[in-house]
Amino acid sequence: MFRRRSDDAAASATVLEKQDETTQARDPQARKGRPTPKRSEAEANRRNRVTAVPKDRKEAARQGRERMRVEREKQRQALMNGDERHLPARDKGPVRKFARDYVDSRWSLAEFFLPAAVVILVLSIVKVPTLQMLSTLLFLLFFVFVILDFVRLGFGLRKQLAERFAGQNTRGAVAYGIMRTLQMRRLRLPKPQVRRGEKP
Repeated sequence: MFRRRSDDAAASATVLEKQDETTQARDPQARKGRPTPKRSEAEANRRNRVTAVPKDRKEAARQGRERMRVEREKQRQALMNGDERHLPARDKGPVRKFARDYVDSRWSLAEFFLPAAVVILVLSIVKVPTLQMLSTLLFLLFFVFVILDFVRLGFGLRKQLAERFAGQNTRGAVAYGIMRTLQMRRLRLPKPQVRRGEKP
């Protein structure tokens, strides 16, 4: 009996010695990476984590909708005033901004496409063969001139992008600018930041 207890004591002593060796193996001057928080700080952090988590799915959905609403409002304001921080991904960056300014500083036939299409549609409805034939001819001519204007604008924009942003990724910027010309100037988003005739 006494021998077994002495054996147990000896074994526990060897375990304690090994633990002391492993704890002393670490440099006492080495930092553990972060300071130990106080008890009050740890409890406060725990309470904050508990309160930050929504209690039910309805509350979580409500908070998600609120965050989306705030983000949409920031994007809307950015589209109105040109704030780069909150613009949608397709409108961000200096390349896209230059493409917008290049288009907004010039007149283009494509921005009058919708008004012209309405006029041509009205002429085609009138029960006068001459006006109907004239509306068809006007539509074809206007369409051809818009295509030529697209080509002119695309070549000019591509050249300017190659000069100003040499070595940078300008993929999609020309198509982005051409699509912008299809909108009337006052309806374009983001709002134009340059006047007509002004250099971008």
